[in-house]
Amino acid sequence: MNRCRGARRARPLYGWFLLLALAGCAAPPQTARLLQEPPRDLPPAVELAAAPFFPQEDYQCGPAALATVLGASGLDIDPEALVPQVYLPARRGSLQLELVAAARRHGRLAYVLGPDLEELLRQVAAGHPVLVLQNLGTDWYPVWHFAVVVGYDLARGEVVLRSGRRPRHRVGLALFERTWGRGGHFALLVVRPGDWAPAFRPGAYARAVVALEAAGRWEAARAAYAAGLRRWPGSVVLGMGLGNTLHALGRREAAAAAFRALLQRRPDYAPAHNNLAQVLLELGELAAAHGHARRAVALGGPHAAVYRETLDRIETALARAGGR
Repeated sequence: MNRCRGARRARPLYGWFLLLALAGCAAPPQTARLLQEPPRDLPPAVELAAAPFFPQEDYQCGPAALATVLGASGLDIDPEALVPQVYLPARRGSLQLELVAAARRHGRLAYVLGPDLEELLRQVAAGHPVLVLQNLGTDWYPVWHFAVVVGYDLARGEVVLRSGRRPRHRVGLALFERTWGRGGHFALLVVRPGDWAPAFRPGAYARAVVALEAAGRWEAARAAYAAGLRRWPGSVVLGMGLGNTLHALGRREAAAAAFRALLQRRPDYAPAHNNLAQVLLELGELAAAHGHARRAVALGGPHAAVYRETLDRIETALARAGGR
């Protein structure tokens, strides 16, 4: 098995007997629960055969694993193109943060899953391979490795991985849970903005989209905000994000519509009044802008000084327009 040192410094593991010994232990709790009482709504077996495979060169499992999930999301990319972005020569591997940041730079929504094995399998069942970090050694003798879960079979108690130079590496579910647990349960879902996954939760989803926006991927963020609002129409964070992203894209009319939609649900939300006032000012709709700016100032809050500045700019524009 090809081994890749990723998240922290490690020494080569020559004692292959450790893996055999671990495999013979009693099933860890999540595996035991899944195998004893499989969820009725979880397909018993799934394999994403179309997920791309890139044989991993020594110490470069991070770029190969990331290329797999990016490719599955519809992006045509080779691991070699990712090496400068995620590979750290001094560590002879990659860090989780580099993988997450690189996924966002390529316009993909990077969503870190929780430490729930069933949740991980549900993403695979929904058609999304999941990038995972494993420690193939022990806590005191670690061997770090990135792989991609592309399938599972509950009857056989196995998961299927794109791992090392093996496109269909079948591993016992119990052993996988242990190696994944020793890797801190890191699991990364990478999807095309606008696509949906059963793992998404409002707060974590919003944070993932905000991070995508922070990476400067405005159109990708817009698609992700819009998709989130279709699922959670009452989300203030998503509503504000959509309006701000549309404004950054130069789509002022659409931005104004987004802020108005948010204010229909939250009429006393001062930031939306302020941002709508700014957009209307840029559109030359001074009277409407003035009304929303005054409303933001009246509502006040932590950003009251910003609202006052917006109102001052609008009143200056009104005075100039009246003097023409």
